Amino acid sequence: MNSVAGAGTLVTFPALVAAGVPPLAANATSTVALVPGALGSMWGYRGHLEGSRLWALGFAAPSLVGGAVGAWLLLITPADRFAAAVPWLVLGATGLFIIQRPMMRWLRAHRAEGPADDDARDRALTSNRPRFSVLAYQFAVAVYGGYFGAGVGILMLAALGFMGLGNIHRMNGLKNWGGLCMNAVAAAMFAFTTLVHWPVALAMAAGAVTGGCIGSRTAQRLPQALVRAVIVVIGLVSGILLLLSP
Repeated sequence: MNSVAGAGTLVTFPALVAAGVPPLAANATSTVALVPGALGSMWGYRGHLEGSRLWALGFAAPSLVGGAVGAWLLLITPADRFAAAVPWLVLGATGLFIIQRPMMRWLRAHRAEGPADDDARDRALTSNRPRFSVLAYQFAVAVYGGYFGAGVGILMLAALGFMGLGNIHRMNGLKNWGGLCMNAVAAAMFAFTTLVHWPVALAMAAGAVTGGCIGSRTAQRLPQALVRAVIVVIGLVSGILLLLSP
């Protein structure tokens, strides 16, 4: 799930809570456990980041700083109020992702056309430095990712679509890179606290690595339309479940 849509936290967090781990500790443990899986997903998509070096480098700084800020906020504030907004954030981001394709078609119909296919257009776009607005948005997403992170991948995919990217696999590569940066710094901060349940985290990490490698390679063999449909289903189901959970 993480390699396709970044929704793995929507499974691991409630599973840990159901197993009796306190919510704050479950969040920290889940973040630490999923970092190795994010690395596996990133490695699987590395080929789709060719030509996007400037965007990858640009995403690193706001992702690292934002992830650190989010983790710090989690450590000093109660999560109840923010957790109440999580279902709406996930459903809102999924809604943006649903309308992104038709809106991009409308925008392209009302402006001068660039390269004809998504991959060529993406290469042309990502060969330049990302705009400041892109980096500011990524910082805000990273703060959320460091704090809780459920659905953060969907937020990044929706934003990348509205920024003009159209190839879902390149979008997933950038999403996995940004997610790895923000989660790695948050996990490093959580590792120096007593919140992480290390036996559970290490067991989950083994599964996350395997799933990340398999998921990233499987997703690239699927038609883009099917991958998009999977992302929408994950987002809608996860948002509804979070909304209905006590």
